Amino acid sequence: MTDISFIADVFHRNLRVIEWQTDGLTHADSLLQLPFRGNCLNWILGHIANSRQNVIEALGGEELMGKPFRERYDRGSEPITGKEKDILKLEELLDLLKRSGEAIAGLLENSTPEIMDALVGEAPRQQKVSEWVTFLAWHESYHTGQTEIMRQLAGKDDQVIK
Repeated sequence: MTDISFIADVFHRNLRVIEWQTDGLTHADSLLQLPFRGNCLNWILGHIANSRQNVIEALGGEELMGKPFRERYDRGSEPITGKEKDILKLEELLDLLKRSGEAIAGLLENSTPEIMDALVGEAPRQQKVSEWVTFLAWHESYHTGQTEIMRQLAGKDDQVIK
């Protein structure tokens, strides 16, 4: 079985990095777009929150992020320009990430082999909950790394991870 404490630590460490990378940034900073194909920090954080909701659901937890927001930050959604009414403010995203991290930690702590071995998804991509959650932890780490670039785009010429 997958080491549950390790997975919980990944989500916790990612949140800590996100908090460091967003320290001192404003909501307006979170809307800055790269000069090439990509998306803004606001979308990245919303996408991470959406992914965390997938973890929570797989572990049998409750909805923290409403469906309209989930769709807005889902893979393949339109870029965020800041004019949309269906986006969350930077502070709301950070709060959602914190609350989702607490929910994930509690769900993982209380999970059982039966929960982790249950199947999720549809064939041919059906897999164990433990495999899905492990993939989502990796996926979140990938996007967490993008936050450093977005911090620099906002004009913070610094290094928060030393």
